[in-house]
Amino acid sequence: MEVKEEEEVKFSAFPFKPYSIQMEFMKALYHSLNQGGVSMLESPTGTGKTMSVICSALQWVLDQRRQQESQEACGNGDGGVGSDDDPDWLRNFVVNKDPQVKEDKVKNKKDKFRYLSGKADKKEKENKVISKDFGDVHCEHSPAEKICQSSQKKIDTTDVDDKEFLLEEYESEEEGDLGSVMLKRKATKSMLNSSSEDESDDAEGEEDEKKFKVYFCSRTHSQLSQFIKELQKTIFANEMTVVSLGSRKNLCINKDVLSLGNSTRINERCLELQKKKKNEATRVKNIRVGAHTRRTKASSGCPMLRKHKLQHEFRNEVSERGPLDIEDLANLGKTLGTCPYYGSRSMVVRADLVVLPYQSLLSKSSREALGLNLKSNIVIIDEAHNLADSLISMYDSKITLSQLENVHCHVERYFVRFRSLLGPANRRYIQTLMVLTQAFLRVLLNEKNGNPMDSYHDIEHASEESRTSDFTMAINDFIFELNIDNINLIKLLKYIKESNIMHKVNSYGEKVANSENTSARNEIREHGEEGGCLSAFQALAEILLSLTNNDSDGRIIVSRSSSSSSFRKQGGYIKFVMLSGEKIFSEIVDQAHAVLLVGGTLQPIEETRERLFPWLPPNQLHFFSCGHIVPPDSVMPIAVSRGPSGRSFDFSYSSRSSLDMMRELGLLLCNLVTVVPEGIVVFFPSFDYEGKVYELWGSSGIIERITRRKRIFREPRNNMEVESVLKEYKDAICALSSVSTEANQASQSGAVLLAVVGGKISEGINLSDGMGRCVIMVGLPYASPSDIELLERIKHIEGFRNSKSIENTLFGASCDVYSGDAQGGFDILRSCSQRGKEYYENLCMKAVNQSIGRAIRHINDYAAILLVDTRYASDSSKRSLSHPVNKLPQWIKDRLVSSTNNYGEVHRLLHQFFKFKKRS
Repeated sequence: MEVKEEEEVKFSAFPFKPYSIQMEFMKALYHSLNQGGVSMLESPTGTGKTMSVICSALQWVLDQRRQQESQEACGNGDGGVGSDDDPDWLRNFVVNKDPQVKEDKVKNKKDKFRYLSGKADKKEKENKVISKDFGDVHCEHSPAEKICQSSQKKIDTTDVDDKEFLLEEYESEEEGDLGSVMLKRKATKSMLNSSSEDESDDAEGEEDEKKFKVYFCSRTHSQLSQFIKELQKTIFANEMTVVSLGSRKNLCINKDVLSLGNSTRINERCLELQKKKKNEATRVKNIRVGAHTRRTKASSGCPMLRKHKLQHEFRNEVSERGPLDIEDLANLGKTLGTCPYYGSRSMVVRADLVVLPYQSLLSKSSREALGLNLKSNIVIIDEAHNLADSLISMYDSKITLSQLENVHCHVERYFVRFRSLLGPANRRYIQTLMVLTQAFLRVLLNEKNGNPMDSYHDIEHASEESRTSDFTMAINDFIFELNIDNINLIKLLKYIKESNIMHKVNSYGEKVANSENTSARNEIREHGEEGGCLSAFQALAEILLSLTNNDSDGRIIVSRSSSSSSFRKQGGYIKFVMLSGEKIFSEIVDQAHAVLLVGGTLQPIEETRERLFPWLPPNQLHFFSCGHIVPPDSVMPIAVSRGPSGRSFDFSYSSRSSLDMMRELGLLLCNLVTVVPEGIVVFFPSFDYEGKVYELWGSSGIIERITRRKRIFREPRNNMEVESVLKEYKDAICALSSVSTEANQASQSGAVLLAVVGGKISEGINLSDGMGRCVIMVGLPYASPSDIELLERIKHIEGFRNSKSIENTLFGASCDVYSGDAQGGFDILRSCSQRGKEYYENLCMKAVNQSIGRAIRHINDYAAILLVDTRYASDSSKRSLSHPVNKLPQWIKDRLVSSTNNYGEVHRLLHQFFKFKKRS
């Protein structure tokens, strides 16, 4: 499509007349979809970005479908589908109309239905099973049957109560291809034992995938809910099938599972229920030999999935009601009594628009589990300002000392019990698992020889000198130093996945804990402080998977407790930190027709390009940025360098904790509450610092002075409590602002909200109108220079290693040692060239821009923005490229009052600003 045609596109779905910058944004997005590839589109918060994305992206989808239908109606002649005039990605959508292919597909479906419904005669089924398992070989006793018979003999010798915990025989493909035969055999049995109700689900799974599907993802569920609310205002709500995907924690309606609270435990329990559902018939047959009763599917698995008709009803309801957010889906599932998590997942194939969180789309394992097909479809990533760091953090993995002990204890107990009954492959793999856990434990306990479990109990008496600081290693160095380089981790991971060993070991452990004496029960439970055996086993599997990455992809962090007295309680951990996201992101870019990165502030784009798609030439990256819709006189940004008593504001790492600095900040707020109406939001660098400041303000009487004019609210650490605090904050502003002007002069006139940069309030929460008349940024929220993961990322970006070898410890390979103090981090930063320092500064300013952008949310909104630190203030002619002001959004930078002589000048500017806005 030519650019001339794009300019004539009518975005009729926009619910009101769009502003000029919204039209520019929509045209740019539409053009980006025509071109395909990677695009970055920047639109300041509060400019109607979400609505612009919806109306342009979905309009493009409708236009392409109409164009395709028109071309198909005209046949495959000139200009038809598959013609040379069409782009390659469009020609890929040509439907295969070969009648023979269609006939074969229908025949296969009919054959499958005959098996599932029991209509095929017994002889035909037997012949098909034999043919499927062993090809054309016809024998009375096949190798697979002999293995099964051998396994059954071993099961018969086991105590009745323990048969269910015994692993089936396992053979890998490399050991005779019997593993694949067994898997096929089990899959065939499973299919033959399925009820006819499953057939309808399978048929739906074979439904043709919708073409030109749009995947929209954002960081939080609240942001996704906001997207759905905007979508409901458009005609697309009725014209397109929309499905929202969420986590089990947000969508589970099984009270027993949901009561577990922890996300990991909820996921484990859900999967365990599904596992029981699949294996119930076989398990009952093994345990109750000779019994004629058969347990139905309704007696196992999750009760919210027993009635398949309710799942059909759920899908129909979602289709009829239009776009629903996570909360709506959960309520619908409760009303119908069926699982909204699996119900929404089953709708992905038929959906035109899939709305989902970052993790579900950016994580390859999550995409595969959900069945997301990105091929030639559209991916829109909102809030993409920190995409590179968010992406690589999803591939981090970690296992703690407590979890390692948990796995080792359970596996060892299981192996002792069933050793004589297990086949050679099972014994070998289980012993390999114990070797690995022992090796990892030796690292954390700093033991070079012997059983780490024995030395563990003496750790409290170990001297401080016998342990080292935290350190990092390359993947290959870690593997070789632990002497586990001879272990095939790929095969081991496959065994863990296929053998069901996690659930067998966990179930046996639970049985032991419930049946043995109190001391044994306490022993097996004392290692479960951070979750059950399943979560610990999963953590181990994730670490093992991480070790299969390329050596340059990440680093291994080994952390030991620095205090022997707290070692038993606190423990240590082994963690893999992914450092490079380009390989991960390339999988998405290679599949999708177009990937759009959308956000309020995406600068600097060159850093994002280098970290996510360095192979893409700069001239092939489509970038668009627009201004703000608010007029210049609606924003008053001021760099505040001095407080009311004349003290210079310096909130650098070394100075911000001084009593004088925190007291001066309190005096500033005491003055601001007298001039700023309604709500004031104060952003602190961290929760710890906010706590110190609040404590000092309380003891010095500053809190009392502030509350005479405005109520004070604090952002809670628990994200689940944020909504209730925000509601109270908003109610206080609405209630107190309605009081007469005369009364306001002698009473409270609004509220103050103390928030934290990087917290939930700073990301995606609207503080429009009275909720954010003034936003105060305290200092420059640089990340802690003692953060070991941050320093590893900086060193990776910089491209150098500053290794300090560890002496007299387990390792002889080069390791980077971290003492945990900030000075070491500052030393690394000082040794960096421009790239490392630039990354560190960008992290800070992205956080600043996100926080101060919470206030201006629509064209009639207005607010003051105070940047409280002398580092924000300087003569514009003397600013260097790395000056923080140069990294502010253009619409703020253009209006910034960057130099004030004293606080009196700041007070006067604010008084004039709010007086003017009150009159207008």
